[in-house]
Amino acid sequence: MAAQTFADLMASERERLNNERAAIFDQQKELEDKLAAINRELAAINAYEAAKSGKAPTAPSGEKKATTPRGPRGPRSESKRGEILKLLQDNPEGLTAAEIATHLGVTGDAAKSVATALSNMEKTGQLEKEKKRGGAYKAKAA
Repeated sequence: MAAQTFADLMASERERLNNERAAIFDQQKELEDKLAAINRELAAINAYEAAKSGKAPTAPSGEKKATTPRGPRGPRSESKRGEILKLLQDNPEGLTAAEIATHLGVTGDAAKSVATALSNMEKTGQLEKEKKRGGAYKAKAA
C-alpha cells in the first residue's frame, strides 16, 4: 500500500467528519419532525377539550409555544461551506454564485445565504474569485 500523504489523510478525515455531520443533521431533522407531530397532536387535544367545554383553547402551563426550529447556525453554515467547497473542487474551472446556487438547488433567500457564504469563504482564503467569467469562484489549492 502506498504511503498516504498528510493532505490525503486530511481530505479523508474531512470527508468522514462531513458525512458524520450530515448524518447528525438528518437525525436532528427527524427529531424535529417528530416533535412537531407531537405538538400538533397536543394542540388537537387542547382544541377538542376547549370545544367540548365551550372555552377558548389555552396552552397548558409549562408547554412551549410551537415555533419553527431554526437549529444551530454555525454547523449549518459550516455544512453549507463544505458543500460549496466540494462542489468547487469537483468543478476546477470555477462556478459563479448563481451556478453554485443552482447546483445546490437553492433559490430566493437561500441563494442570498450562498452568496454570503461565498464572500466569507473568499475572505478566509478558502476560495478565490476570478475577475473574468462573471466572477467565477474556485477552490484554492490545498
